[in-house]
Amino acid sequence: MKLQQLRKKYPRFVFEKYSYRISGNNLEVFFDFKIEPDISFQPKIIIKNIQGKVNNLENLIFHLGLMEIPTYWKATCSPEIIIRAGFLNREQISWWKSLIIKGMGQFFFENKIDWRSKNFLKIRCESNNKYKVFNGKLKNRYLVPFSGGRDSIVTIELLKKKSKTALFLVNPNEQIKKSAKVTKIKKQIIVQRVIDKKLLALNKKGCLNGHTPFTALLSFLSVFCAVLFDYKNVVFSNEKSANEGNVKYLGRIINHQWAKSSEFEIIFKKYCKKYLARNINYSSFLRKYTELEISKKLINFPQYFPVFSSCNSSMRMGAKQVRWCGNCPKCLFVYLTLYPFLNKKQLLLIFRKDIFQNKKLLPVMKALMGQGKAKPFECVGTRKESLDALKLSLEKKEKNKAPYLLTKVKKMVY
Repeated sequence: MKLQQLRKKYPRFVFEKYSYRISGNNLEVFFDFKIEPDISFQPKIIIKNIQGKVNNLENLIFHLGLMEIPTYWKATCSPEIIIRAGFLNREQISWWKSLIIKGMGQFFFENKIDWRSKNFLKIRCESNNKYKVFNGKLKNRYLVPFSGGRDSIVTIELLKKKSKTALFLVNPNEQIKKSAKVTKIKKQIIVQRVIDKKLLALNKKGCLNGHTPFTALLSFLSVFCAVLFDYKNVVFSNEKSANEGNVKYLGRIINHQWAKSSEFEIIFKKYCKKYLARNINYSSFLRKYTELEISKKLINFPQYFPVFSSCNSSMRMGAKQVRWCGNCPKCLFVYLTLYPFLNKKQLLLIFRKDIFQNKKLLPVMKALMGQGKAKPFECVGTRKESLDALKLSLEKKEKNKAPYLLTKVKKMVY
């Protein structure tokens, strides 16, 4: 259906309530959403192997529900969001509206949605149920969200020698588990996020679909688990490169990685201290580095070469589990940034193929360099970094003839 039809048919999205229970050694959290008049969802989050009693977590659980809203609201873009599960003041309502508008930028761009009208989105709270902000002391330990990719590997390897660390894993597939095993870190906090299947059915029927700010969701989840498992420090692996956007749309720069950007990190830190947990330290360990610098650091940890993956293709729902698809912007970009620093044998150990020989990726290669209508909507570096990596790749001495993609874009450097 068209946007205006959906908004007229489904005028209000309601966060009705949440609930939780202990099931064996796990904590199960449920959220009740409704899109009036006749759509309901109940997504679930499972935190595995919790320790001790679950106390003073109402506010944090409530916020997990708030962060789940964009995933389900996007199906209809209802003009009003009603909060009944807990209380939000004016400042919080403004913060959440801003998060949805900025975090859903790619979704708006790809669905040709104009969010700028005054009545596009209103958030209203119908509850007086105020929850307490967590103010307890926490152990000076480090919780590191771990994806099994370059960034989180570099973070954990540089951090684990200095401090007590634990891995934070959300829906880890077998590939991520293999990388986690290589870290030799025994403490792993595992979360399973369960999407309500009714959302997938709506997508098939023609409701709206698209990108949501997943790192923002991870931020709320990691803070929740840091409090639950007694960790004072939450350490992400977001880098400097995430600050660059992809395309300009309706007067605003749309950034696929907005939830990884310095802008989000700053506003989330403030919100966390004021409304979530006052003693949590939230930071990005790699913020001062570019993606190219991170790739250069990765070569110091060859034990990960046979197992790590930064390709997101297999992370998508229902996708085939592969380490590297070899056909996406992320695969190409990672290959481009590692190519200058590794020999042919090492590259084949990681990727199993020469991605520079994939002729179908020429338009993607050009887009990475800034020659497309938009920078690819993936977690890739800046256009300048891609050009720098291209220059280093061309300077690398190879016995054989330069691969296809390098020969085709050589003129961008020389």
